[in-house]
Amino acid sequence: MKISVITVCYNSDETIGHTLRSVREQTYGNIEHIIVDGGSKDTTLAVVATEGQHVAKIVSERDEGIYDAMNKGITLATGEIVGFINADDFYASTSVLADVAAAFSKSGADSCYGDLCYVSQTDSTRVVRYWRSKDFVPGAFDEGWCPPHPTFFVRQSVYKRLGGFDLSFKIAADFELMARYLEAARITSYYIPEVLVKMRLGGTTNRSLSNIFKQNAEIRRALSKIGRRSSMVSFVLNKLVSRAIQFVRRPV
Repeated sequence: MKISVITVCYNSDETIGHTLRSVREQTYGNIEHIIVDGGSKDTTLAVVATEGQHVAKIVSERDEGIYDAMNKGITLATGEIVGFINADDFYASTSVLADVAAAFSKSGADSCYGDLCYVSQTDSTRVVRYWRSKDFVPGAFDEGWCPPHPTFFVRQSVYKRLGGFDLSFKIAADFELMARYLEAARITSYYIPEVLVKMRLGGTTNRSLSNIFKQNAEIRRALSKIGRRSSMVSFVLNKLVSRAIQFVRRPV
């Protein structure tokens, strides 16, 4: 099966080369890598030209933000499976996409996901946080749980049936989409218990306390949108505990 991998970027020349190499070096043979650039003013496109000989499609134009760019990528994708790798992320090993393909073939599931490590911006070998996921169980999103979105792969048919990212969510559209798919629509999923992606610290959500509060407010709104209710106390406590564990736990 073909796996479409979408990278959205804007002024990402410092990190996108690593992202491109991590896709190019995958051992899996049927990959469609799509770059959706927001009209970068730096040398991002020059880096793509140098490091992205494998890239199948490049679009560079203004967009309405990261989720609008992701929706463009979904529209361009022709693979049976669709995943995202951000311009400051990279795959944890050269076999990640082979493992993803094997998981879909083995399980027949609509989606799969795995674990993620946050690494230092200056030293990508130093793990700062380890986000270990788990098998989805109904009600998990009510407690603030969700899979790490960069590890979330979905069949193209699901995007066509259920739609893409809701642009009314500026920070948590990825949470809303995964909650809508897994919690509301109950698509089937398969958990791969290994680190699939490494992400550099410093993303939009984590840049300030204000953004963290805004994200959690959007998460609550996303749950309400799909008809879910949760206790605010339980939600906050679970988020705090899970975040604290991520800073202590390390992958084996």
